[in-house]
Amino acid sequence: MSEAPLVTLERDGHAAWLTINRPEARNALSFPTLNLLRELLAELREDDSVWAVVLTGAGDKAFCAGADLKERRTMPEDMVPQFVRQIRATMDDIAALPQPTIAAMNGHAFGGGCEMALACDLRILDAEALIGLTETSLAIIPGAGGCIRLPRLVGAAKAKELILLARRLTAAEAESIGLVHQLAPAGQTRATAEAMLAALQNNGPLALRAAKDAIDGGLDLAIEAALEHEAACYQRIIPTEDRLEALAAFAEKRAPRFAGR
Repeated sequence: MSEAPLVTLERDGHAAWLTINRPEARNALSFPTLNLLRELLAELREDDSVWAVVLTGAGDKAFCAGADLKERRTMPEDMVPQFVRQIRATMDDIAALPQPTIAAMNGHAFGGGCEMALACDLRILDAEALIGLTETSLAIIPGAGGCIRLPRLVGAAKAKELILLARRLTAAEAESIGLVHQLAPAGQTRATAEAMLAALQNNGPLALRAAKDAIDGGLDLAIEAALEHEAACYQRIIPTEDRLEALAAFAEKRAPRFAGR
């Protein structure tokens, strides 16, 4: 009997669910897991039929425990930098997806698991789970974007507190500082993510991509250049069928039927 894949891809209408499928290892990120995840992310990046992507973990104990420390202990020293580059590249691939992304954290999210969530656009956390960038307690630092993305999200002072003290936040604490957008009732992360997906899919899929591009692409630009980038993103939407459909639906007082064209 063949082994279950380390990462599964489930398509549900215009949504794609990526699930790290290592519940026995708290969905830790091994080299093979990262390699497969990157392959699937590359596939989704080019798939215009996918309007939103959800990342989650198998089981009910952990979303992702970060790097696989059992693998790391047996890893030759000269391979460690390669692993760090691979995990960072994986988070960059997530952040670069053109579709809106949701981190559906069904359990604890530490280290690389928290960094994976930070690379997503929207974050849901089980109300009983903990989250944090805890790498300094292991004598390393967040190396997959955590030192960069967390301060941009919660501010430099709060990010220093969380990273330097290796703080593990409760779900309520994480929500209070804006680290997560929504808490899910215990055991209801998937249902909560499905509701968020439904809200996303009420909106024009090409507009969602353009809005994400406008926000992400403008963050590091001077205001004038950022406004020009926003204008270019808007220009892409003007000739689309979905924009005309939205206008027609408004006039006819009905829900729009978007096609992603």
